[in-house]
Amino acid sequence: MTPIVTALDRGLSIAMTTEQTAALYRLLTWLSPSYPVGAFAYSQGLEGAITQGYVRDPATTRGWIEDSLTAGCLWSDSVIFARAHAAANDDNADALAAICTFAQAFQPTAELKLETLALGNAFLGVTRQTWPCEALARLEQMAGPNVVYPVAVATAAAGHCVALEPSLEGWLHAAVSSQISAAIRLVPLGQSEGQRILADLEKVIAATALKARQTELEDLTTCTLMAEICSMSHETQHTRLFRS
Repeated sequence: MTPIVTALDRGLSIAMTTEQTAALYRLLTWLSPSYPVGAFAYSQGLEGAITQGYVRDPATTRGWIEDSLTAGCLWSDSVIFARAHAAANDDNADALAAICTFAQAFQPTAELKLETLALGNAFLGVTRQTWPCEALARLEQMAGPNVVYPVAVATAAAGHCVALEPSLEGWLHAAVSSQISAAIRLVPLGQSEGQRILADLEKVIAATALKARQTELEDLTTCTLMAEICSMSHETQHTRLFRS
Protein backbone atom coordinates (compact mmCIF):
# COMPACT_ATOMS: atom_id res chain seq x y z
CA MET A 1 0.00 0.00 0.00
CA THR A 2 1.12 3.56 -0.66
CA PRO A 3 1.75 5.62 2.48
CA ILE A 4 -0.89 8.27 3.00
CA VAL A 5 1.54 10.97 4.08
CA THR A 6 2.71 13.58 1.57
CA ALA A 7 6.38 12.94 0.66
CA LEU A 8 9.07 15.56 0.28
CA ASP A 9 12.03 14.55 -1.87
CA ARG A 10 14.83 17.00 -2.75
CA GLY A 11 12.56 19.91 -2.08
CA LEU A 12 9.79 18.74 -4.46
CA SER A 13 6.31 18.16 -3.07
CA ILE A 14 4.53 14.99 -4.21
CA ALA A 15 0.78 15.56 -4.00
CA MET A 16 -1.47 12.94 -2.40
CA THR A 17 -4.06 11.18 -4.49
CA THR A 18 -7.76 11.57 -3.71
CA GLU A 19 -7.74 8.09 -2.14
CA GLN A 20 -4.79 8.97 0.08
CA THR A 21 -6.42 12.22 1.16
CA ALA A 22 -9.61 10.36 2.09
CA ALA A 23 -7.60 7.80 4.10
CA LEU A 24 -5.78 10.57 5.95
CA TYR A 25 -9.09 12.28 6.74
CA ARG A 26 -10.50 9.09 8.24
CA LEU A 27 -7.38 8.38 10.28
CA LEU A 28 -7.30 11.91 11.72
CA THR A 29 -10.99 11.65 12.56
CA TRP A 30 -10.68 8.31 14.38
CA LEU A 31 -7.67 9.45 16.40
CA SER A 32 -9.00 12.89 17.28
CA PRO A 33 -9.60 13.60 21.00
CA SER A 34 -13.17 14.49 20.00
CA TYR A 35 -13.92 11.00 18.63
CA PRO A 36 -16.55 9.67 21.08
CA VAL A 37 -14.81 6.68 22.66
CA GLY A 38 -14.35 8.13 26.16
CA ALA A 39 -10.54 8.00 26.20
CA PHE A 40 -10.43 11.07 28.47
CA ALA A 41 -11.75 8.92 31.34
CA TYR A 42 -8.74 6.56 31.44
CA SER A 43 -5.05 6.96 32.30
CA GLN A 44 -3.68 3.42 31.78
CA GLY A 45 -2.45 3.30 35.37
CA LEU A 46 -0.71 6.68 35.22
CA GLU A 47 -2.90 8.12 37.99
CA GLY A 48 -1.75 5.36 40.32
CA ALA A 49 1.90 6.11 39.51
CA ILE A 50 1.39 9.82 40.18
CA THR A 51 -0.38 9.14 43.48
CA GLN A 52 2.50 6.95 44.64
CA GLY A 53 5.09 9.55 43.63
CA TYR A 54 6.77 7.66 40.79
CA VAL A 55 5.66 10.31 38.29
CA ARG A 56 6.01 13.84 39.67
CA ASP A 57 7.61 16.16 37.09
CA PRO A 58 8.37 16.45 33.34
CA ALA A 59 11.37 14.10 33.48
CA THR A 60 9.56 11.28 35.30
CA THR A 61 6.49 11.75 33.10
CA ARG A 62 8.60 11.37 29.97
CA GLY A 63 10.40 8.36 31.41
CA TRP A 64 7.15 6.64 32.40
CA ILE A 65 5.63 7.03 28.94
CA GLU A 66 8.85 5.99 27.20
CA ASP A 67 8.99 2.83 29.30
CA SER A 68 5.42 2.05 28.26
CA LEU A 69 6.38 2.55 24.61
CA THR A 70 9.45 0.36 24.75
CA ALA A 71 8.47 -2.36 27.23
CA GLY A 72 4.94 -1.84 28.57
CA CYS A 73 1.32 -1.48 27.56
CA LEU A 74 1.89 0.79 24.59
CA TRP A 75 4.52 -1.62 23.28
CA SER A 76 2.26 -4.68 23.53
CA ASP A 77 -0.66 -2.73 22.05
CA SER A 78 1.57 -1.73 19.12
CA VAL A 79 2.38 -5.34 18.27
CA ILE A 80 -1.28 -6.33 18.64
CA PHE A 81 -2.25 -3.42 16.36
CA ALA A 82 0.27 -4.44 13.69
CA ARG A 83 -0.77 -8.08 13.69
CA ALA A 84 -4.50 -7.21 13.67
CA HIS A 85 -4.02 -4.84 10.73
CA ALA A 86 -2.21 -7.55 8.79
CA ALA A 87 -4.91 -10.15 9.53
CA ALA A 88 -7.74 -7.78 8.58
CA ASN A 89 -5.90 -6.66 5.47
CA ASP A 90 -5.50 -10.31 4.42
CA ASP A 91 -9.15 -11.02 5.27
CA ASN A 92 -7.93 -13.75 7.62
CA ALA A 93 -10.82 -14.17 10.06
CA ASP A 94 -9.19 -17.05 11.97
CA ALA A 95 -6.03 -15.06 12.60
CA LEU A 96 -7.99 -12.00 13.69
CA ALA A 97 -10.07 -14.09 16.10
CA ALA A 98 -6.90 -15.54 17.61
CA ILE A 99 -5.45 -12.04 18.00
CA CYS A 100 -8.62 -10.87 19.78
CA THR A 101 -8.34 -13.75 22.24
CA PHE A 102 -4.62 -13.21 22.79
CA ALA A 103 -5.05 -9.46 23.30
CA GLN A 104 -7.61 -9.96 26.07
CA ALA A 105 -5.51 -12.59 27.81
CA PHE A 106 -2.42 -10.37 27.65
CA GLN A 107 -3.99 -7.59 29.78
CA PRO A 108 -2.08 -7.64 33.11
CA THR A 109 -4.76 -6.08 35.35
CA ALA A 110 -8.54 -5.86 35.59
CA GLU A 111 -8.55 -2.08 35.08
CA LEU A 112 -6.39 -2.22 31.97
CA LYS A 113 -8.66 -4.90 30.52
CA LEU A 114 -11.70 -2.76 31.35
CA GLU A 115 -10.07 0.24 29.66
CA THR A 116 -9.09 -1.43 26.41
CA LEU A 117 -12.44 -3.24 26.05
CA ALA A 118 -14.45 -0.10 26.81
CA LEU A 119 -12.50 1.95 24.29
CA GLY A 120 -12.49 -0.83 21.72
CA ASN A 121 -16.22 -1.46 21.89
CA ALA A 122 -17.01 2.27 21.85
CA PHE A 123 -14.78 2.74 18.81
CA LEU A 124 -16.32 -0.22 17.02
CA GLY A 125 -19.85 0.98 17.74
CA VAL A 126 -19.46 4.54 16.52
CA THR A 127 -17.26 3.61 13.55
CA ARG A 128 -19.69 0.93 12.37
CA GLN A 129 -22.35 3.65 12.23
CA THR A 130 -20.30 6.45 10.66
CA TRP A 131 -17.55 4.69 8.67
CA PRO A 132 -18.94 1.18 7.96
CA CYS A 133 -16.92 -1.44 6.12
CA GLU A 134 -16.98 -5.22 5.76
CA ALA A 135 -13.93 -5.71 7.98
CA LEU A 136 -15.61 -4.00 10.95
CA ALA A 137 -18.86 -5.88 10.36
CA ARG A 138 -16.99 -9.20 10.49
CA LEU A 139 -15.09 -8.12 13.60
CA GLU A 140 -18.29 -7.20 15.44
CA GLN A 141 -19.96 -10.48 14.44
CA MET A 142 -16.91 -12.49 15.46
CA ALA A 143 -15.87 -10.80 18.72
CA GLY A 144 -19.09 -9.26 20.01
CA PRO A 145 -18.46 -7.00 23.04
CA ASN A 146 -14.89 -8.23 23.48
CA VAL A 147 -12.84 -6.08 21.11
CA VAL A 148 -9.70 -4.46 22.49
CA TYR A 149 -8.95 -0.92 21.36
CA PRO A 150 -5.88 -1.52 19.13
CA VAL A 151 -7.65 -4.35 17.29
CA ALA A 152 -10.71 -2.19 16.62
CA VAL A 153 -8.69 0.74 15.23
CA ALA A 154 -6.35 -1.51 13.23
CA THR A 155 -9.30 -3.34 11.65
CA ALA A 156 -10.95 -0.06 10.70
CA ALA A 157 -7.71 1.18 9.16
CA ALA A 158 -7.23 -2.00 7.14
CA GLY A 159 -10.87 -2.04 6.09
CA HIS A 160 -10.60 1.51 4.76
CA CYS A 161 -7.25 0.94 3.02
CA VAL A 162 -5.22 3.05 5.46
CA ALA A 163 -1.69 1.65 5.38
CA LEU A 164 -0.19 0.07 8.50
CA GLU A 165 2.77 2.44 8.93
CA PRO A 166 0.85 5.74 9.20
CA SER A 167 -2.09 4.21 11.06
CA LEU A 168 0.14 2.63 13.72
CA GLU A 169 2.27 5.74 14.19
CA GLY A 170 -0.87 7.88 14.31
CA TRP A 171 -2.44 5.59 16.90
CA LEU A 172 0.70 5.70 19.04
CA HIS A 173 0.84 9.50 18.76
CA ALA A 174 -2.76 9.68 19.97
CA ALA A 175 -2.10 7.25 22.83
CA VAL A 176 0.95 9.20 24.01
CA SER A 177 -0.95 12.47 23.70
CA SER A 178 -3.68 11.02 25.92
CA GLN A 179 -1.11 10.07 28.55
CA ILE A 180 0.40 13.55 28.45
CA SER A 181 -3.05 15.11 28.78
CA ALA A 182 -3.66 13.03 31.91
CA ALA A 183 -0.29 14.07 33.33
CA ILE A 184 -1.02 17.76 32.68
CA ARG A 185 -4.12 17.44 34.85
CA LEU A 186 -2.53 15.35 37.60
CA VAL A 187 1.22 16.03 38.02
CA PRO A 188 0.61 18.91 37.13
CA LEU A 189 2.53 19.90 34.02
CA GLY A 190 2.26 23.03 31.94
CA GLN A 191 0.93 22.82 28.38
CA SER A 192 4.34 23.73 26.95
CA GLU A 193 6.05 21.07 29.07
CA GLY A 194 3.58 18.52 27.77
CA GLN A 195 4.31 19.44 24.18
CA ARG A 196 8.05 19.22 24.80
CA ILE A 197 7.58 15.67 26.08
CA LEU A 198 5.59 14.80 22.94
CA ALA A 199 8.34 16.30 20.75
CA ASP A 200 11.04 14.42 22.66
CA LEU A 201 9.22 11.12 22.13
CA GLU A 202 8.87 11.49 18.35
CA LYS A 203 11.78 9.19 17.54
CA VAL A 204 10.75 6.70 20.24
CA ILE A 205 7.25 6.44 18.75
CA ALA A 206 8.70 5.87 15.28
CA ALA A 207 11.12 3.22 16.57
CA THR A 208 8.36 1.47 18.51
CA ALA A 209 6.12 1.37 15.45
CA LEU A 210 8.91 -0.01 13.27
CA LYS A 211 9.83 -2.72 15.78
CA ALA A 212 6.15 -3.63 16.30
CA ARG A 213 5.66 -4.19 12.57
CA GLN A 214 8.54 -6.68 12.69
CA THR A 215 7.42 -8.55 15.85
CA GLU A 216 5.16 -11.61 15.97
CA LEU A 217 2.76 -12.27 18.85
CA GLU A 218 4.73 -15.30 20.01
CA ASP A 219 7.78 -13.06 20.49
CA LEU A 220 5.93 -10.38 22.49
CA THR A 221 7.10 -9.71 26.05
CA THR A 222 6.78 -6.81 28.49
CA CYS A 223 8.76 -5.87 31.60
CA THR A 224 7.06 -2.96 33.38
CA LEU A 225 6.07 -4.59 36.65
CA MET A 226 5.81 -1.31 38.57
CA ALA A 227 3.32 0.04 36.04
CA GLU A 228 1.20 -3.08 36.52
CA ILE A 229 1.43 -2.80 40.31
CA CYS A 230 0.36 0.86 40.12
CA SER A 231 -2.58 -0.17 37.96
CA MET A 232 -3.60 -2.79 40.53
CA SER A 233 -3.33 -0.34 43.42
CA HIS A 234 -5.42 2.19 41.50
CA GLU A 235 -8.36 -0.23 41.61
CA THR A 236 -8.74 0.43 45.36
CA GLN A 237 -7.45 4.01 45.45
CA HIS A 238 -9.76 6.18 47.59
CA THR A 239 -9.82 9.32 45.43
CA ARG A 240 -9.65 8.93 41.66
CA LEU A 241 -10.09 11.22 38.68
CA PHE A 242 -9.71 8.45 36.07
CA ARG A 243 -11.25 5.00 35.73
CA SER A 244 -7.83 3.35 35.31
